[in-house]
Amino acid sequence: MPYLILASRNAHKAEEIAVILGDRFRIQTLADFPNAPEVVEDGDTFAANAVKKAEGIAAWLKAQTLNQARPDLVLADDSGLEVDALEGGPGVRSARYAGGESNAADASNNAKLLHEMDEIPDELRGAQFQCVLALIELYQASKVLTFDGICQGKIARVQTGKGGFGYDPLFIPKGHMKSLAELGPVVKNEISHRSRALAKLSEYLNQG
Repeated sequence: MPYLILASRNAHKAEEIAVILGDRFRIQTLADFPNAPEVVEDGDTFAANAVKKAEGIAAWLKAQTLNQARPDLVLADDSGLEVDALEGGPGVRSARYAGGESNAADASNNAKLLHEMDEIPDELRGAQFQCVLALIELYQASKVLTFDGICQGKIARVQTGKGGFGYDPLFIPKGHMKSLAELGPVVKNEISHRSRALAKLSEYLNQG
């Protein structure tokens, strides 16, 4: 079974990817490679950050003598929330929204977003989650491939639901009345930005 390493230590993302891609790949994360470097996400777009992470981890893996199986594919993602009333913010700074240059706790990011949106009327609370995946096949001389996905919706006035992570308790997807955190993993994996990007990735992999 081919190994696919996700260029992240985020267990939630790994779980989502494993569910959507099924059992065709053995999914690893950077937690399986504790000496892997931290790639600075300083790009202006989700695509730039995803590509930088994929290329950085792929270059590091190729230079290592490992005591374990070397992955066949490197997959990186960058994703975040773009709010209309905030001119597309927090965008690429979604994870760092309340933390300056460091990632902040979900609770802090959500609290800051609610504060910033406090006086925004319901009809102007539109938002979207965007995800860009970057794929590198380690043993092929192929360029980095990218796959994107978007989930449109709006920002709620209060947090609801205990599922999901990040801004899920505040995001109500278009066509739904409940937040992503309330809808549960089955529905989320059908409509989320990451699932839509992964569907494009899966279609590409199935062609191989």
